[in-house]
Amino acid sequence: MQSFTHVIQDPMGLHARPAGMLAKAAIAWPCSITVTTSAGTGDAKRLMSIMRLAAKAGNELTVTCDGDREEEAAAAIKAFLKENL
Repeated sequence: MQSFTHVIQDPMGLHARPAGMLAKAAIAWPCSITVTTSAGTGDAKRLMSIMRLAAKAGNELTVTCDGDREEEAAAAIKAFLKENL
């Protein structure tokens, strides 16, 4: 299991466009990928699950990758978040 945290820098928070891009990036990996905030936990491969978290600028996300190729997936998702959020 690989986990890391990321603080949202985008002033608009985790809105529809980057949430969709995150889901698309997560679907590419065979492992389970979850995103946790103070509001709960969501499946990173499901857009509505991510949107339900209602993450705002300054909120901390904890991303957990578990399963096949989890290290690679964690590195890719971490890079995605750094570039887009």
